[in-house]
Amino acid sequence: MAAAIVFAIISLSTLRLTDAQNVGFSVELIHRDSIKSPFYNPFETTFDRVTNAFRHSFSRVHRFYPNSITTMEANPDIIVNTGEYLMNISLGTPSFSVVALADTGSDLIWTQCSPCSQCFKQDAPLFDPTKSSTYRKMSCSSNSCENIQGGICASSTDTSCIYSVTYGDNSFSKGDIAYDTLTLGSTTGQAVALPDTIIGCGNNNAGTFSGKASGIIGLGGGEISLINQLGSPINGKFSYCLLPMTQIGKSSKMNFGSNAIVSGPGTVSTPLSEKSPTTFYFLTLKAISVGTQRIEFKGSSFGTDEGNIVIDLGTTLTLLPSDFYSQLESAMESQFNGIRAQGPKGFNLCYVAIHEFEAPEVTVHFANADVKLKTLNIFVNVDDSTACFAFSPAQNIAIYGNLAQMNFLIGYDTKSQTVSFKSTDCSKN
Repeated sequence: MAAAIVFAIISLSTLRLTDAQNVGFSVELIHRDSIKSPFYNPFETTFDRVTNAFRHSFSRVHRFYPNSITTMEANPDIIVNTGEYLMNISLGTPSFSVVALADTGSDLIWTQCSPCSQCFKQDAPLFDPTKSSTYRKMSCSSNSCENIQGGICASSTDTSCIYSVTYGDNSFSKGDIAYDTLTLGSTTGQAVALPDTIIGCGNNNAGTFSGKASGIIGLGGGEISLINQLGSPINGKFSYCLLPMTQIGKSSKMNFGSNAIVSGPGTVSTPLSEKSPTTFYFLTLKAISVGTQRIEFKGSSFGTDEGNIVIDLGTTLTLLPSDFYSQLESAMESQFNGIRAQGPKGFNLCYVAIHEFEAPEVTVHFANADVKLKTLNIFVNVDDSTACFAFSPAQNIAIYGNLAQMNFLIGYDTKSQTVSFKSTDCSKN
């Protein structure tokens, strides 16, 4: 990818968050299959894209299994080829454009850096920290280094903080923990700068990473995520409105601060559950109804009561424990009179969809919040004549995926510990 298409929306007018309180701004959130994305492949069919998204969901799900990664891997997570949405940022002074995957399932803001002793091949130029006047390494004696899992002293003579993470497929990343200015390009044209942002500068990385993106923007609940580093100006608030997959040429939006408040008629809110790991956003699922048939949720590996499901931006399908999923599929099959069809490998329930159809009403019953899904949340078109159920079994894991979130304005308030849902036409948001 040429440097010219590693895009960032930067303006001469820049708001420094250290100088502001209660700000509101929005940024583009670009689906990996959008024509604006470096991952975009014009030769891929809808079938190809949906099959890839299905595969990404199951590649990604392993991070959520207990004991699937070591404590040194648990936070941050930088599996850069399994996310679904991209953001544009700039690092350093002068600013250097980076395209990275937005990830609510990780905390560290991470990119490959030059010089690199071993890097996976990247289409865009590497970030060179020596060319940034605001870059400085973190001392390993700082509290921040101690709070980063995997953060250690470089050596007995080098007191800078370094990280080292290894994943189940033997992919790994090692590098420096540092501070630098991070700039977000807002949709209004006024850039938003965050001085002294904690970032990972990877200079020894290998494995199953993709060269189309330069790193990760961690949006999780941990201390070093972008949300927490943005601090008091956004008051712990962010939201997004995901466009349906049919609107591939447009960008969704992610909102921060006062722009992220979700309110008004039709808004429902459910508590966030505080539990470990703090990176993930845990909600409490009570039941799912198909038409008038309500199926009680008995829990998952995350718990049997509070905090039994994770809401995640980077997982496509909604994944549910196998026993519960079987009941849900049976309820859908019994109430839907469509003609069965063969879908991609891994999709259990598919129908002929030559014409638009209305699926039976599905309501997701979170604690204190009933979220009524539309057909586009329940079924995904895998080609011009077939639609498949957008839910899937996954042993004992429960993840609320992004297909179920499309055309909803979804707001996170980490101060009041709530997530709010409002049915919305995201193309007009």
